Amino acid sequence: MDVLQLDVSGRPQAWITTREAAVIYALDGVAWTLGEPCQVLRGGLQRMSGRQSRIEVHPIIAVRGAVPSRAWRQAPALTNGKLFVRDRFICAYCGQRCLPEDLTREHIHPTSRGGQDTWMNCITACKACNGRKGNRMPEEARMSLLFLPYVPSLHEDMILRGRRILADQMEFLLASVPRSSRLHG
Repeated sequence: MDVLQLDVSGRPQAWITTREAAVIYALDGVAWTLGEPCQVLRGGLQRMSGRQSRIEVHPIIAVRGAVPSRAWRQAPALTNGKLFVRDRFICAYCGQRCLPEDLTREHIHPTSRGGQDTWMNCITACKACNGRKGNRMPEEARMSLLFLPYVPSLHEDMILRGRRILADQMEFLLASVPRSSRLHG
């Protein structure tokens, strides 16, 4: 289980392990938390009281003194995994839902004809449709897009990374995802 680390303004920074979060708690670096504790870590016995130390780790922590993330100003890295999740494993040409191994990254404007490898030029396509379109523009192949590409926001990118996301984390991230996003689907 991973913890969603935020800067103090509430912008996502990273997914961290519960052990990494425990270190931040131990160093008094947590400014605030969200969600019910998702894991309790127990340590050694305290010398004076004989009590066992314990840290309750929350699913979302804001880190005190963290430099505000600049990632929200940049487009997230494009990977096939994130692209397929963004497009909900659906071919943008035929609408068929596919397994990841049956999907490809399709460039609307082919790279061999000057197209870029960017979020706005890439969609998910099944292997059959990608082969049928080939090195042509969609109009030339008489194929139309069922949905348009878009650049995911930072909050969407945190979801697209394919982690096992707890309900509290998903609720927090989805609250900042535009209603038009396919992730709400």
